[in-house]
Amino acid sequence: MCGITGFLSTSATISLTQTHLQQLTNTLRHRGPDAEGYYFAHSSNTSAQTISIGLGHRRLSIIDLSTAANQPFYAANQRYILVFNGEIYNYRQLAQQYHLSCRTQSDTEVIVELFALLGTNFVQQLNGMFTIAIYDTHTQQLHLYRDRLGIKPLYYFFDGSTFVFASELKALLALPYIKEQLSVNHQAITHFFLYNGFIPATQSIYNEIHKFPAGHYGITNGQNLNITPFWLPENQLQSTVLSDEKIAKQQLNKLLLSAVEYRLISDVPVGTFLSGGIDSSLVTAMAQKLHPKPIQTFSIGFKENRFNEAPHTQAVAHHLGTHHHQFMLSHNDAIEQFDQLMSIYDLLFADTSAIPTLLVSQMARKHVTVALAGDGGDELFCGYGMYQWARRLANPILKLLRQPIAQTLDLLGNNRYQRAAKVLNYTNPNRIKSHILSQEGYFFSEEELNKLLIAPQNMGINEHFDKPFCSPASTHRRTSPI
Repeated sequence: MCGITGFLSTSATISLTQTHLQQLTNTLRHRGPDAEGYYFAHSSNTSAQTISIGLGHRRLSIIDLSTAANQPFYAANQRYILVFNGEIYNYRQLAQQYHLSCRTQSDTEVIVELFALLGTNFVQQLNGMFTIAIYDTHTQQLHLYRDRLGIKPLYYFFDGSTFVFASELKALLALPYIKEQLSVNHQAITHFFLYNGFIPATQSIYNEIHKFPAGHYGITNGQNLNITPFWLPENQLQSTVLSDEKIAKQQLNKLLLSAVEYRLISDVPVGTFLSGGIDSSLVTAMAQKLHPKPIQTFSIGFKENRFNEAPHTQAVAHHLGTHHHQFMLSHNDAIEQFDQLMSIYDLLFADTSAIPTLLVSQMARKHVTVALAGDGGDELFCGYGMYQWARRLANPILKLLRQPIAQTLDLLGNNRYQRAAKVLNYTNPNRIKSHILSQEGYFFSEEELNKLLIAPQNMGINEHFDKPFCSPASTHRRTSPI
């Protein structure tokens, strides 16, 4: 994990300096304790406007630990300057494929040299997780890229003359120029209570700050910002269905092994988080299969039995033959993390797994620098009850009888039945997916929010996606819907 920040400004009313750049970057010190770097310059464009450009980086060294791989990183031609957060798993293959003459062993250098060779289309060649910012000193344009699924975070502020970006929202708040302009995004609060305890992209808690969309790239000269998709999930769906279970399992096994093998590439110690669930157990099993020695695994156990999954986790670790680290904590140990979580998560976030994740990360850092986890497994393999409810509510018979069934379940008094009644008792068939999501996550329905909120906002997440990414709209062009 690294941290990137930067700005490109043509404003005549403010003057961003290297001191501002350092203030932005220092807020991300926790993301990159191993090195820091800056690029800052003043110049003039063809309109005789003064341009302030700054790029900042905090590094966590994982691949090529030498100082030669520190950032900002200059292309060999000195035209392009890059800051980057993430990992490119196929960087060695790309360097060989495109005959790149590299000075380092880092994926960072491959990125900037590939951009110099291919331009914007270089991103199609990358296999990895990333946020990338590249400044072109000739065109005086800033290029930004975020990975296909948005694994790596990126926030930005843009007012038509100043563009500022960072890996975390708190970094943007370090600039008084931005902080003075902020207003609370009330629709984001509504979506937080409705959509499972998070604020969906491209919103943030502030109207003036946005999440850069996943699978997109942006180009700005400080006065205009064009954001364009380079990858959309709906374009990856195939019409053909693989019906042979044996072949499907073979292909799945091959894909999982390949994915884990790529992520084990590192010049520092690597381990895995192991909760005992299907997702983390599967990742750990693949990692152990690929590792010549017992891989280090980490899990949290709780002294209170009703929270404790330690026996099951230990059984999985024993079965796989890992070098397992089990940390036993109490309920109070978890509560003590609340204040720290407030500073770690910039936005409203109500996933209780954040607490054990923080605890196990703190423990694992004493032994390894990189840890693989099972995040995304449930979503990929339909492990949540919401998928079952979606199938049930698609049944035309249940659609016809859902209201009397809901009334009956509600009268039974059992919490589980009452919860099922709430799922059945939706009010807007056009937003049934978001209704299932909120009720499966023990959040609020539209009807409840209309009663609770002083000024209920538009509930529809699709309506939000139809809005511009930033304002003023005249300075921004959206080239495609998300």
